[in-house]
Amino acid sequence: MFSWLGTDDRRKKDPEVFQTVSEGLKKLYKTKLLPLEEHYKFHEFHSPALEDADFDNKPMVLLVGQYSTGKTSFIRYLLEQDFPGMRIGPEPTTDSFIAVMHGTMEGLIPGNALVVDPKKPFRKLNAFGNAFLNRFVCAQLPNPVLESISVIDTPGILSGEKQRISRGYDFAAVLEWFAERVDRIILLFDAHKLDISDEFSEVIKALKNHEDKIRVVLNKADQIETQQLMRVYGALMWSLGKIVNTPEVIRVYIGSFWSHPLLIPDNRKLFEAEEQDLFKDIQSLPRNAALRKLNDLIKRARLAKVHAYIISSLKKEMPSVFGKDNKKKELINSLGEIYSRIEREHQISPGDFPNLKKMQEQLQAHDLNKFQPLKMKLLDTVDDMLAHDIAQLMVLVRQEETQRPNQVVKGGAFEGTMNGPFGHGYGEGAGEGIDEVEWVVARDKPMYDEIFYTLSPVNGKVTGANAKREMVKSKLPNTVLGKIWKLADIDKDGMLDDEEFALANHLIKVKLEGHELPSDLPGHLVPPSKRKVPE
Repeated sequence: MFSWLGTDDRRKKDPEVFQTVSEGLKKLYKTKLLPLEEHYKFHEFHSPALEDADFDNKPMVLLVGQYSTGKTSFIRYLLEQDFPGMRIGPEPTTDSFIAVMHGTMEGLIPGNALVVDPKKPFRKLNAFGNAFLNRFVCAQLPNPVLESISVIDTPGILSGEKQRISRGYDFAAVLEWFAERVDRIILLFDAHKLDISDEFSEVIKALKNHEDKIRVVLNKADQIETQQLMRVYGALMWSLGKIVNTPEVIRVYIGSFWSHPLLIPDNRKLFEAEEQDLFKDIQSLPRNAALRKLNDLIKRARLAKVHAYIISSLKKEMPSVFGKDNKKKELINSLGEIYSRIEREHQISPGDFPNLKKMQEQLQAHDLNKFQPLKMKLLDTVDDMLAHDIAQLMVLVRQEETQRPNQVVKGGAFEGTMNGPFGHGYGEGAGEGIDEVEWVVARDKPMYDEIFYTLSPVNGKVTGANAKREMVKSKLPNTVLGKIWKLADIDKDGMLDDEEFALANHLIKVKLEGHELPSDLPGHLVPPSKRKVPE
């Protein structure tokens, strides 16, 4: 392709051609990334090798929170159905990881059976041993929500004296394993108890590098007054800011996610709007699943590259005969300096490096002399994948999204407010008067008519310039007023008659009251005399 490449075998062929994103991800991982991971013992330090099920599985939502924050109730609220193994109570009741998944028959599959099922994405959890597997089950049931997503319920994170109880397995490491593979992580907090325990703090730190997946829910917010809710919200944001090191503020959804009546209904509209936003976020997961898997593969490849540089640097520094133990201690203690050198030599971002303290602990258990030296061919293959093949897959991702535009989560609570009078915002703002026989604008039309006739109408219409002088008094931006004009000028003649002028003022009022303008004028807002005018 380029003569100056000579006989260099770094780029022998064009990018791979794939039929589906899933097929492409599997092939790229097995042929280009996995060899690098295996050569430098990546799986012993970071994450087990990926399997086909990791690329084929449905989007997963991981729920994390201290005990009694409503995690299990949240799942029941989404499904509108009990699921096998479900237990709800004020004390720690969910003492297991429960994967809630779709199945034709209701039932529980124990952890030891789950990790040998090639169709389930849990085989690599076998590494956490029996203490964990005895606390891991899959609840299967026929439910329309679970046709599109799976939900992982986790044991309540302990606080106070309860933290001293040993779980028998590395809880934070298990959560980190799930965090790598799920599409959304929802941290639940109870508006009554915001204390972030030591265990919860460790868990949140274990979710580092997955901040893009995290959403926060302030649950049971109907149980406190508005003023107290504002204080609780502020305290939560402050606490999260100390633990989650991101420049952006994490999105917090406020509400009461269970099917009981609201105890204090003052903030009902706020809760409805927040729930709607959260539901939209969850519903988008199937559509964005391929992009998420692609993004996770890129993150994994970057970490694998850095890991290879670290391992090969340590190998290079080790003596071949004498003083191995002393040199090993010296290298582990100076690992931070090695990080800095690799960062400078290879122009790598500091955020791509693994946790220093954890890496030092892991290296203690390894013989550094058995590490492999730097093999550029393996790194070049991964660089080639990132530079060329990933770009090809991105095109395929967009094509698949276009072909399946309506791929959203359906059923359960997602259906409850989709249509009818209990849909979010029904009968409010631009939707006001939707069920009324009379034109809703007619209520205030006499007031608007008085203004209309002061604007020197000609043949029953005011010019755009005259209408503008009145409309700008609302102090709304020109972009908003321009949209209102477009909606109100129904016959598109560049002028407004008395009904169109009244409609424009009605839409201004809608916007000033804090509602959004519709993209197209709803039928009930079209003036009666214009309803037969062809569009």
